[in-house]
Amino acid sequence: MKRIFALLTAASLTGGIAANANAARPPAPTLKAKRASKDPCAAMPSKFAQQRCRDFHHSAPGDEYFGRMKMSYLGINNTFRDEVIRSGSFTTSQGVITTVDFADDALRAWANRYPNDPELARSYFLAIGAYSKIYTQPAQDKAWQYMHVIVSRFPNSYFGKQVAKNLALGFTERYFADAVPCPTPEPTPVLLPNGRLAPTPVPTPTEIPTPAPEVTPTPTLAPGQPKVEILTPPCVAATPEPTPAPTPEPTPNATPIGPAVTPAPSSAATLAPLPTSAPILTPAPSPSPR
Repeated sequence: MKRIFALLTAASLTGGIAANANAARPPAPTLKAKRASKDPCAAMPSKFAQQRCRDFHHSAPGDEYFGRMKMSYLGINNTFRDEVIRSGSFTTSQGVITTVDFADDALRAWANRYPNDPELARSYFLAIGAYSKIYTQPAQDKAWQYMHVIVSRFPNSYFGKQVAKNLALGFTERYFADAVPCPTPEPTPVLLPNGRLAPTPVPTPTEIPTPAPEVTPTPTLAPGQPKVEILTPPCVAATPEPTPAPTPEPTPNATPIGPAVTPAPSSAATLAPLPTSAPILTPAPSPSPR
């Protein structure tokens, strides 16, 4: 009996020690806990909440400024919107081009610092609208480049789907060709008094107008390139160069520049006497009446 009681006592003591050891040992981390340690947004209850959390961590703060002009992301978007309205149907104004380039410089600095910011898709879309209104080749190439940036980096966003639809319909780059000088007008015939026409002067080689080149739409260069439509600009009137006036040569008998010097009188010269003033006549007093 004593032996059996000793065995039971030892077994109870061993079980109690093992239970205390299991209670002190922390539970093994689950797979969800491991993911949450690496990604703080993985513990969110739904996929939508997880995506919102990741977008929040990748977004640029609203009080941070980018580019040479120190523009926030709201200022970048507002600049693109304003220049679209200012451009009208199209424009080649240097003021509009400079303003849009400043906003584009801030956009590129923002994209380099926060490449996964979801708000970049909206700004790229607004930049496409601004550059599409500028009819110069660099601006049209920039619009084409940003369209592919949106499709490749933000394909599931609203702006990525809209740009993909526009690319499927076709995109055409439009810009003006180099301006050509206006043709020289024909001289008006002059009627002489004898009834004949004055001879027409023959234009010099510099006055003969250069014929304008024929501008035709350029076909698509390759399957991955846009169509190009080159527009004919208005001619530029040639400004006559001013003819320099001939400089007069100085004559040998020219009067020297400077104050005139009067020669001093010599000692042998005689001075003429000054004329004396005539006497002043006064009327005689008349007798007073009685």
